[in-house]
Amino acid sequence: MKFVKLIFWRLLAGIGVLWGAATITFLALNLTSGDPAIAILGGPDALPTPEVIAQVRKDYGLDQPLAVQYVQYLARLASGDLGESYRLKIPVVEAIAPLVAPTMSLAFCAALTAVIMSIVIALLTAKRAAWLRSLVSGTELVLTSAPSFVLGIGLLLVFAFHLHLFPVAGSQGWRSMVLPVMTLAIPATAMLTQVLRQELEDVLDQPFITMARARGLSETGVRLKHALRHALTSLITLSGFMFAFLLGGAVITENLFARQGLGRLMVEATTNSDVPIVLGVTLLAALIYVLINLVVDVLNAIVDPRIAVHS
Repeated sequence: MKFVKLIFWRLLAGIGVLWGAATITFLALNLTSGDPAIAILGGPDALPTPEVIAQVRKDYGLDQPLAVQYVQYLARLASGDLGESYRLKIPVVEAIAPLVAPTMSLAFCAALTAVIMSIVIALLTAKRAAWLRSLVSGTELVLTSAPSFVLGIGLLLVFAFHLHLFPVAGSQGWRSMVLPVMTLAIPATAMLTQVLRQELEDVLDQPFITMARARGLSETGVRLKHALRHALTSLITLSGFMFAFLLGGAVITENLFARQGLGRLMVEATTNSDVPIVLGVTLLAALIYVLINLVVDVLNAIVDPRIAVHS
């Protein structure tokens, strides 16, 4: 019952997030971008006449007040209609659907890689020699601060152009995934490791850890069986936010490595003022964010049942 209540309130909050994302994006695009009618007709280079522009605005309901357009937009969303792409001339769902899997697989692989590497590094460096912790912490700070496109270019120069171990671009085969995944995973690993190491060091100072060592449990056993389990809550919580961060990073990474995905579609749609596509991708990203955080809350409640009690 406690889990059902937790899920209900998280879903209710998720609906609010989706509404907020839809509203903010709608207003931002309609108040700051150019005339959508011109974008529908192919841009200024198409040299549309005023009569044609007026007809398009009427056909698409763009001649109505912004408040009316907003209500109609929400009504279409409620029925599952995301509209039609101005540039591609196909429903937004058809434009987005084939690209969800490539972007999600990229983000998932990067997230999984980051979590595994952060656990290993944190376990190896927590409560170790001061010089080792300083060296690792300094490296993490640099990697966290480095822009993803700079890191991606560096990986390309070393592993693609110089060593020829991985392809420069493309989406064919597992080898084409390695550099994009590492471009996203390395900064995420640095951030997760900093948090997890601090949690582990706090746990390793607890009395029950001293008792475990007194019973003759090895240091490896203490860290894996006792300390890591108690530090997982923070890692799980941060991993949910990190996955959303990785989805955003896919915009740069997919363009840098010429991979098909939602990131490239979003950039192209923004460049071409394709409002329905931009709105559709934004809503999908918000939906994924809501679902990921729901999963994170449930996992945290499983690891620490007190969370479900107080939610």
